[in-house]
Amino acid sequence: MAIDNHCSRENYYPDHKVLNDDVHGHVKLDLYTFDMIDTVQFQRLRDLKQLGASYFIFTGGSHNRFEHSIGVSHLAGVLIERFQRDQPELRITNNEVKCVKLAGLCHDLGHGPYSHVFDNQVMPRARPGLDWSHEQASEMMLEYLIDDNNVDIERDEVNLIKDLIAGTPRSKSQYDERCFLFDIVANKRNSVDVDKFDYIERDAQNLGLRTSYDTKRLLMYSRVVNNEICYHHKEVYNLYEMFHTRYSLFKRIYTHRVAEAVELMLTDAMIYAGITSAVNNPEEYLHLTDDILRVIERSKANELAKSRSIMKRLRTRDLYKFVDEFLLPPELASHINKNTITEAEIVSYQSDNDNLTEDDVIVKWVKINYAMKDRNPVDSIRFYSKFNNQESFTIPKQQVSFMIPQQFEEVAVRVFTRDVHRITAVQKAFRRLLKHIVPNSSDAEPHAALTLPNDYTEILLTKRRRSLSSNSADSNEIVKKWHDQSENNGN
Repeated sequence: MAIDNHCSRENYYPDHKVLNDDVHGHVKLDLYTFDMIDTVQFQRLRDLKQLGASYFIFTGGSHNRFEHSIGVSHLAGVLIERFQRDQPELRITNNEVKCVKLAGLCHDLGHGPYSHVFDNQVMPRARPGLDWSHEQASEMMLEYLIDDNNVDIERDEVNLIKDLIAGTPRSKSQYDERCFLFDIVANKRNSVDVDKFDYIERDAQNLGLRTSYDTKRLLMYSRVVNNEICYHHKEVYNLYEMFHTRYSLFKRIYTHRVAEAVELMLTDAMIYAGITSAVNNPEEYLHLTDDILRVIERSKANELAKSRSIMKRLRTRDLYKFVDEFLLPPELASHINKNTITEAEIVSYQSDNDNLTEDDVIVKWVKINYAMKDRNPVDSIRFYSKFNNQESFTIPKQQVSFMIPQQFEEVAVRVFTRDVHRITAVQKAFRRLLKHIVPNSSDAEPHAALTLPNDYTEILLTKRRRSLSSNSADSNEIVKKWHDQSENNGN
């Protein structure tokens, strides 16, 4: 992302800087956004991978929350400035435009190391019962940014920015007629917002994936009707495509089995390192980024030995292993829950002499949906027609296509092990438990493609020994060549 700083007297954009973004092209950002960008609190986002642990699997996923946040600010500005220009009856003020742009810019200030790994896995395990989210941390870091850098901004502007990030106004009476403003950055009504517009397009592009939905059409064919952002009726399938693309990214990338194994290792390493106390102190939280893993690895402290050991395994690709998966049928959802399938329950179904312990097993529940749990988000979107853009309506899915899914959320139970030697024993124990829970259901039949051969553990260990032996031989050969070259040069 290159910055073009116009400094000449003939400056066409005296109140802007122009950035060349790899997704959105040349974008203009107001100078007041750089009051936020050029701070240590915002620059911290350069050290937070947008895709978290997925970067360990997908080499293209190296982009950071820094550029995503700038992209969201840009798209938020594009949308609200078009409303301001095309719908003057809305009386959108320049102050509201400013706050919407800054909300887009600052919405991810509070993410922790490896993004959602920290708030979805580390914090619930390390600080159970604590009411904490990265959105709350974003508010904390925003206040710290403003105070630490003496940013010239009014208190009512700060409060509005916080509410726009949260997606709901705290003073409802004050914004009864401005609810559409809260649909732009974090839409709680139907989940269509510029945050999704940017991360779906940015993630797909960096990963080399093609998408079939068009963000630019949604930005263009939208307007405010009855205090709500609505879309042209011909964009209904485009919106379904957006939610399907998001689902596909979750299915293929964000919840990739090996990426989740890495997430579990990162979670263990961070919990053993005891880093979560920093969430209450913005000055400490400022330094809590992906770099914390390098801090752990460099440390010689005895109390970090366990975390260092996990990091050594991660660096040498000695990962926790995915064992098995059960895709939960909807009719069994009321029968099977997190209390039914646990590490302790799986261990209780082990064979004699397996010697499994609860620490050998990890159970992870994975939910993937269209962004509104088990509901169809398009049912909550309102549309206008080319014949009347002053009235809005919903479009039932049967008027769009009979190929649209009937179900909008799936739940999978995944099992992992920390010890490769235990993988076969854990899988057999898990399948015995499933057979006990749902003895007469064909849905509980073992997944043939995931069934491990009896000698699978030995196969894995043999492959690893060969890999280590090969690496060692290569290293010795390199050292020998270097040594021979040095002697020849000396002669």
